[in-house]
Amino acid sequence: MEAALYGPDGFYVRPGGPGPAGHFRTSVHASPLYAGAVARLLRIVDAELGRPERLDLVDVGAGRGELLTGVLAALPPETAARVRPYAVERAARPEGLDPRIRWAAEAPEGTTGLLFANEWLDNVPLDIAEDGRYVLVAPDGTESPGGPLDAADRAWLERWWPGAAGAGEGEAGEAGAGGRAEIGRPRDAAWAAAVATLERGLAVAVDYAHTRAARPPYGTLTGFRAGRETAPVPDGGCDVTAHVALDACAGPGARLLTQREALTALGVSGGRPPLALASTDPAGYVRALSAAGEAAELTARGGLGDFGWLVQPVGGAAPWPPAPTAP
Repeated sequence: MEAALYGPDGFYVRPGGPGPAGHFRTSVHASPLYAGAVARLLRIVDAELGRPERLDLVDVGAGRGELLTGVLAALPPETAARVRPYAVERAARPEGLDPRIRWAAEAPEGTTGLLFANEWLDNVPLDIAEDGRYVLVAPDGTESPGGPLDAADRAWLERWWPGAAGAGEGEAGEAGAGGRAEIGRPRDAAWAAAVATLERGLAVAVDYAHTRAARPPYGTLTGFRAGRETAPVPDGGCDVTAHVALDACAGPGARLLTQREALTALGVSGGRPPLALASTDPAGYVRALSAAGEAAELTARGGLGDFGWLVQPVGGAAPWPPAPTAP
């Protein structure tokens, strides 16, 4: 998975081509409302931090910088002037990107503001376990059983994916929960390392996700090529991805939300505009109707609205969304 995604000719680092957006559609590509919502979240964090002279916005797994570009466009000029945007991406900087955006292979240390990772953790490479053993995968996608799980990976599965650790070496190999699981330990470590770069503010990871109470019995490993879901062949020509155990990644004070809950809290609504607007402002009605359709896609149950948001305050920052006050 590491070689297929980030090797010399890996899916995410190969020069030229359309980039990830040519193979799959994220919330960032679905509507500018998503960048607008992240801009509102950044302003909330900014107010919580006392509007510092320098406000950092770190986009981890930035693709071609689409989210940062949209957020900068959505911010008031006086706020945008204080923002230091960082695109964290292993691919080369694309041509024509806004010169304000700093491009880096790793998240910068000591930032203050918002660290945002949209569909990054699902591409952090991991191992697959089946019946207590690793699954080996050839470049053509053919699978074969490997050696027994090491102690650290077995312990992770026993804690976070009940029943999936299977039997140890020389035992019968009870399948438990289908016997197949994705060992999320590298994602836990990657997220913890990213959060550690933030001195004060809010860290947010958004991704396909599942929790301990409802792990998928046969795993989620899959691929995307040219806009279609396909077999996860690690040949560098397709995205290889697996959903994220976000609850395992969560640090102290973190909250897990659905995207529907998070975007609703940020003012994204799929409600239809009042029909009276069609008479008084036909063009405005059409714009509002279009925005409502885009908002509905971003928040739809069974679709993008079911994505997980892991929201983690850092350095004493207040939790978000704030807890509701008692009546």
